[in-house]
Amino acid sequence: MKHEHHTPSGAPGRRGTGGPRRGGPFGRPGGWQHGGWQQGDLPDASDAAAWFAGRIPDDWFTGDLKVTVDRDEITVIGELPAPDSDEPAAAEGRITRWREDTREQRMRIADEAQTKYGRSIAWGARIGKTGQLFTHLAVPAMTRLRQSERQVLDTLVDAGVARSRSEALAWCVHLVGQHTDEWLTGLREALSEVERLRGEGPSL
Repeated sequence: MKHEHHTPSGAPGRRGTGGPRRGGPFGRPGGWQHGGWQQGDLPDASDAAAWFAGRIPDDWFTGDLKVTVDRDEITVIGELPAPDSDEPAAAEGRITRWREDTREQRMRIADEAQTKYGRSIAWGARIGKTGQLFTHLAVPAMTRLRQSERQVLDTLVDAGVARSRSEALAWCVHLVGQHTDEWLTGLREALSEVERLRGEGPSL
């Protein structure tokens, strides 16, 4: 799925970066906040799927919406009617046309949703296996992670396995290391051999 980065109009931060940041007029200095909300008291977004289903025009998508929520972002993806041609380019062209035709209205809906739920809104559209995601956050958590990856960390935090996303990420790395020890050992040995051969080469 292709990605394009930008924040909804009215979102805090400069275009292309909208995400959690520190301080500023919306939060305490040093306190994580998003869209004017402290991370600890974000509005409940459990009804976001129903809200978008009622707010989005009936003729935009076919079938049910896919609405995914985490602490930073709400992703809304819908299925568009398939074109007559089976060529992937035809599907890409239809998605691009829909994106341009609905841009202003999508931005208004995103502004309303961000005010209601305190999160950035990501829009996407699909036709079969062809899809594009028009707005999407990459939130720093020791590295830049997409929503599905952040949800893994948030699950570990919510379950009490870790106290923060950073600690959850460290836990994941430790778990991977335990279950792939043989492979990692072989990789390290291969890298050592590369270093040895490099050292035996002619000096410049």
